[in-house]
Amino acid sequence: MKIDINCDMGESFGPWRMGADEQVMPHITSANIACGAHAGDATVMRRTVAMARSAGVAVGAHPGFADLQGFGRREMIVDPREMEDALLAQVGALEAIARAEGSRLQHVKAHGALYNMAARDRALADAIARAIKAFDASLIMFGLPNSLMIDAGKAAGLRVAAEGFADRAYQPDGSLTPRSQAGALIHDPEVVVARAVKMATAGVVVTPDGREIALRVDTICVHGDTPGASELTRRIRAALAAAGADVRPVGEWV
Repeated sequence: MKIDINCDMGESFGPWRMGADEQVMPHITSANIACGAHAGDATVMRRTVAMARSAGVAVGAHPGFADLQGFGRREMIVDPREMEDALLAQVGALEAIARAEGSRLQHVKAHGALYNMAARDRALADAIARAIKAFDASLIMFGLPNSLMIDAGKAAGLRVAAEGFADRAYQPDGSLTPRSQAGALIHDPEVVVARAVKMATAGVVVTPDGREIALRVDTICVHGDTPGASELTRRIRAALAAAGADVRPVGEWV
């Protein structure tokens, strides 16, 4: 049983700091680094890539809507072709920085509203897949399990990684509960750790109404801006290892 632990990182901007990247990095295996659209800047990107390389963590691009004020979490009406071009520009920027630091990209994970919209909008999902394939067909496309993103990635001939969120509530259809709704985020560390182990070992998640839904995952996302993120991530990794999981970057086995 193999599992990857990923975290959204590099989301600071200038003097403004977001997330506990330095503290969380030792406990993850893949880092999704913001590419300057929803968050991040060139200096933050380079610092985060260097940090990941030093920690032996795989680097991935985390592109999103160009919406700094909304942190990429506001849904936007976009032309899929224009979004494809924007993704190429964002991934290309991070790749240039990764090369300068002696690293390379492993994957691409869309951010925030773009991620959630693409899970249910095939045209947008296809745009993401086309951009990844045009840039580097060896890159892995992250997406929600059983979603249109996974379908689009497979149809494009890409490797895909189904992603679970231990600290997010799920709807009965397998989609994430919108952050605007009460209970969308799970704050109890014990519950979060248990959910991560259940996702990895049993391939299921429990919805707020108590039913189990199938959710086979290759990678589990943790959030660096969660209070106590470093200790929580350490506990998740330790619990996964204790349950028999081989925790390593997803690019080594997908």
